[in-house]
Amino acid sequence: MRLAQKSFLQVIAVASVMVMASLTRLWNLGYPSKLVFDETYYVKDALTLSSEGHEKSWPEGADVAFQSGDVYSYLSEAAFVVHPPLGKWLIASGMWLLGPDQSTGWRLSTAILGIATVALLMLVAFKLFRSVRLAVLAGFLLAIDGLAITLSRTALLDASLTFFLLLGFLFFLIDQERSRVKITQAIEQSRNSILIFRPWLVLTGVALGAASSIKWSGLYLLAGIGLYVVFSEALLRRNSDEPNWIKQGVFFQGAYSFVSLVPTAIATYILTWLGWILGSGGYLRNWAAENTSTGIFGFLPDWALSLWRYHEMIYGFHVNLTKEHPYEAHPLGWLIGLRPTAFFYESYPQGTNGCEISEGCSSAITALGNPFIWISSTVALLYLIYRYVRHRERVIGLVLLGTASLYLPWVILSERTVFQFYVVSFQPWLILGLVLTIQQLRRKLLVKSRTFANITAVGFISVCFAAFLFFLPVNTGMYLPFELWQLRMWLPSWI
Repeated sequence: MRLAQKSFLQVIAVASVMVMASLTRLWNLGYPSKLVFDETYYVKDALTLSSEGHEKSWPEGADVAFQSGDVYSYLSEAAFVVHPPLGKWLIASGMWLLGPDQSTGWRLSTAILGIATVALLMLVAFKLFRSVRLAVLAGFLLAIDGLAITLSRTALLDASLTFFLLLGFLFFLIDQERSRVKITQAIEQSRNSILIFRPWLVLTGVALGAASSIKWSGLYLLAGIGLYVVFSEALLRRNSDEPNWIKQGVFFQGAYSFVSLVPTAIATYILTWLGWILGSGGYLRNWAAENTSTGIFGFLPDWALSLWRYHEMIYGFHVNLTKEHPYEAHPLGWLIGLRPTAFFYESYPQGTNGCEISEGCSSAITALGNPFIWISSTVALLYLIYRYVRHRERVIGLVLLGTASLYLPWVILSERTVFQFYVVSFQPWLILGLVLTIQQLRRKLLVKSRTFANITAVGFISVCFAAFLFFLPVNTGMYLPFELWQLRMWLPSWI
């Protein structure tokens, strides 16, 4: 009876988190009915991509026409775009469903993937911690974080990127769970420990290939997981006293793991370019045909050579992107939210646009994270680094793997123009680290006092929830008097 009751309560808890995630991401999704921030690029690119198979250029002042319903006023010339197509195909799916002139349609797929990311995080947390309670806590913290909410409500690429990164990580955990058992058993039974076919590692490659097909930063986690698989399994063989463990683990198993992971990621990436490949009007699509091919790759088909040339130009754009922007933010300040990005701000006098406040209304959408979640996550990250150095705990290592793979490259590339909302891509791992730290802190407090431990945990969750309610208006564009908007801008750098 107790087991059935416990299971029922767990289902209710999971469902409650998903309801909260859905409400915060779907409520009034179509507001504002205009393109905000970089939606001006991705929404229009999504439309031409779905209509023509590749992105087209737009005339000056196209946003006004687009927002008024004239969504097909694009030009005949192909556009040079610097991000792969998959994220824009996803945006286009919502536009196909609800219509390209509907702002809800622009954002629908992003919102759905944002909700799904909460569910994924709970699955990942359960895989790591084997605790429904901790999994629910992880999902709850992501569901109520303002940065995750804002990025899930705007037709940008980062929320979709986060979903596929986390999906790839989940597949990776399943692969590790199974493959490590098989390797250990094979060594104990003096059998060949080389695993040739690893379907979950293949799926990891597919998911991370999809992530890289949204933004190239997906490659960071692909590289991190690839290195982890090779070296962790080599160490497993060493600790299991397998003869020739370096040859077996690094060279033989490493080669098979590479084949399972990397070619599938590359194939997935190329498949997302099919519209460009099969058509003839995409940017630089005919470059190879118009230029005599030279060098060792001259045997490749024209489309491959043209695509390679296109990617050279994209790479050049990214590495040379140093143009100043009012909302650029150094990566060292990301974790504590020093410079959030303002996506939208407008003020309305009473009686206009539904404003009923006598002193007028302010409407803002700012990618501002819950400060208590983020500061706590940063402290937890430092603690986990210390603990991992001391004890080499595998679960901590896995959490740090995701964080380091997706964060450190941005620190290295800090001269490039970057924005704080990029941090949403590794936010799930920061929350996992926070949850793990809370668990360990609670265990220490339980030794002294169960009551105090429970009060501390409930108090922290309550503070985070109160902050969520307080900042929700500036995450979603709710109408506020100017003074109340200003009250939520705690730091001058938040404005």
